[in-house]
Formats: sequence, C-alpha cells, structure tokens
Amino acid sequence: MPILSDTSIWMKTTVDIPQSLLDEAKRLAANHRTTVKALVEEGLRHVIGEHQRSKTFRLRKATFKGEGLQPDMEGASWENMRERAYEGRGG
Repeated sequence: MPILSDTSIWMKTTVDIPQSLLDEAKRLAANHRTTVKALVEEGLRHVIGEHQRSKTFRLRKATFKGEGLQPDMEGASWENMRERAYEGRGG
C-alpha cells in the first residue's frame, strides 16, 4: 500500500477573512512572487507547528550534587524552606 504525504491530497475550502486582511495578503504575495494560497498554507503550518512544539515541553533536569533534604528541614513548610534558601541573601 503506497504512503501518501500530506501534500499529495488537496482539498478546497472557503475561509471568511476581513477584506483588509485579504488585500494585505494579496500585496504581500505579489511582492514576494507567491500566491495567497501559499501564504495561507505557510501560516497554517507555522501555527500548527507552534502548537505541537508547545505540547512537547520538557523541564530540564536541574539537579546538583548535595546530600538531599537536611534533617532539620524534614516536614518544614514551603515558606520555611524558602526562608532558609534565601537566608543571608537579602531576600
């Protein structure tokens, strides 16, 4: 079974946009020797790509060598831990 890329199948659709936006897109397309269709496709790919990237965010591992939680801080509140962390640092 052949695998088709997303550019192998074309669909026609109607999009309602303000006339001023269409006029601006036509000018931009003419200045860059492309089509409004190409601009719309590029814009959609950009927005979809941004959304996909935002879903794959991973927090980097930000650990450091140490001995873990100090015994005197076991059971301490977040406020107490924060005070201890910033102690002597003007915070």
